[in-house]
Amino acid sequence: MSERYRQENVLVCVHYGPNGETLIRRGAKIAVALQATLTILTINPLRDDEYNETKLQYMAEWKRLAAELRAEFVTEESKSRRIADTIVSVAKRRQITHIIMGQSARTRWEELTKGSISNNILKQLEFIDLHVVSVQREMAHIQDEYEPGVKAYLAPAAHGKELRLGSAPNNEEEGLFFKVYGTDFNNGVFKPSKQTENQYYKIYDGEVEPKNSTSK
Repeated sequence: MSERYRQENVLVCVHYGPNGETLIRRGAKIAVALQATLTILTINPLRDDEYNETKLQYMAEWKRLAAELRAEFVTEESKSRRIADTIVSVAKRRQITHIIMGQSARTRWEELTKGSISNNILKQLEFIDLHVVSVQREMAHIQDEYEPGVKAYLAPAAHGKELRLGSAPNNEEEGLFFKVYGTDFNNGVFKPSKQTENQYYKIYDGEVEPKNSTSK
C-alpha cells in the first residue's frame, strides 16, 4: 500500500529590515521544489503607534512579493507572547512542514535566559524542518552605519548607472538603498534584490562608483 500523500507547507518568518526579501525568495524556491504552499509571516511585537514609514514600506514590498509568488501574507500581533509561541501557533493552524527564518539577533545572554527562538520552536513542533538563514549577521554593518533601506533601482546613465528611488518602471535592477547617516547627498550602498550572493554597489552622489561592487 502506498504511503498517504502529505501536503508540504512552507512558512517564511520576516521582520522589519533588509533581509526580508532574501528570506522570502529562499522560501519560494523551497516551496516550488516541494510543490508546497507558501505563507509569509511577520510578527509585530511593538505598540500599534510605533509603526513608521519605513516599516510600512517593508510591509508593502512583502505584500507585493506575496502576490508575485502566489503566497499568502499574514500579520500577527505578539504584545505579550514570545515570538516563538506565535510562530508555533501559526504553524500548527496552517499545518506547516517547513519554517524559514533569519538567524536570531539575540545576544548570548538573552539565549541563556530566554532560550533561542529556533530551539523553542523545535521543542514545540514535531516533524518540522527548520531552515535558519544567516543573513542578519551579514547585513549588521549596513544597519549600524546606514539609514534604513528604501526601495530603489539602478537606471542607465551617461557614465554607467545612476540610483533612482522607488519601483523600477521597466526591467531595471531593483533593490534597497542604504543611505549614509548624516549626509544630504545620495551616498551609501545599493543591495540588489535578486543577487544570490551578498553583493553591494557603492553609491556616490546618486551614481554607482565604477568597478566597485563587493561581495561579503
